[in-house]
Amino acid sequence: MDLERRLDLITRNTLEVVTVGDLREKLEAGAKLKGYIGFEPSGLIHIGWLVWMFKVRDLVEAGVDFIVLEATWHAMINDKLGGDLERIRRAARLVRKTLEAVGVPPSSVRFVDAENLVSDKDYWALVLRVLKSTTLARMRRALTIMGRRAEEAELDTSKLVYPAMQVSDIFYMDLDVALGGMDQRKAHMLARDLAPKLGFRKPVALHTPLITGLAGGKRMEAGDIDDVYAAVKMSKSKPENTILVHDPPETVRAKVRKAYCPARVVEFNPIIEIAKYLLFSRPGFRLHVERPAKYGGPVTYASYNELERDFTEGRLHPLDLKNAVAEALIQLLEPLRSKLLTDPEARSVIEELEGAG
Repeated sequence: MDLERRLDLITRNTLEVVTVGDLREKLEAGAKLKGYIGFEPSGLIHIGWLVWMFKVRDLVEAGVDFIVLEATWHAMINDKLGGDLERIRRAARLVRKTLEAVGVPPSSVRFVDAENLVSDKDYWALVLRVLKSTTLARMRRALTIMGRRAEEAELDTSKLVYPAMQVSDIFYMDLDVALGGMDQRKAHMLARDLAPKLGFRKPVALHTPLITGLAGGKRMEAGDIDDVYAAVKMSKSKPENTILVHDPPETVRAKVRKAYCPARVVEFNPIIEIAKYLLFSRPGFRLHVERPAKYGGPVTYASYNELERDFTEGRLHPLDLKNAVAEALIQLLEPLRSKLLTDPEARSVIEELEGAG
């Protein structure tokens, strides 16, 4: 695979690459790139996670030696699943199964449990070096990477260690590329700033979009862009605000129909984002919209740009868009849902997590 094709695979469907120049330089050097994403095993899988899962698939195809860090200790610090490490580990298994269902077989990536890192005293020495190189103010600002407000550190000091752990993960595993949603930007920028000071390679940061929760969102008057995305993103902590990858078709239709989708508005519109980041991210995808002749008749969109143009100009009604997106999303999810619900281990974890509420 030539360099330009690899560069395209690595960067496509991202919101930000910091920086493309650094990435090109690494590719031109000819070295095998090492990349990673860290995720908190925290429950059932919603469709927002498919964005980064598809990106992992791209990176593997581009020849990146890729690590999926099961951030079990991070999830415990962040009070996920009641801080129960056994339940957190079982939730991690569901992510493995979902990645496999989207086309990332276990043999193509390396799964690392954070427990392997935290059992090494050298890892904690690195965490301390990161902490000593960072101000308290900056560490508090970085708490948004875990969906926390700065003042929450007053109640639980362990939360202040979390961003330092995430930066240390990158250095400890000696990575070239760090993948994450836009809400992880502060940790990645901290890693890039500290890398020269601590003697590590400066990682390229790949930031994927976050799908807005079904209730919608709006731009805040002030705040960093990553904080804005973190505030409105889809979250399984609000079941009515999310679509799970194993939701049956009737549930998907009902949730999409109730979702926020104001006419002509694309910013923080979850239906528009599902179309853009999940449906049209697939090569060759076309969205077919069925509607009566009196409303313009059936129409098929070959690109997201065409869809956005018609929607913002009022030629595509929100309800027609919702109906089309719901059916296309059902088709996208059906093979994933089937694989997960027919896999005994995956189904067991799903039932356990559903039972726990």
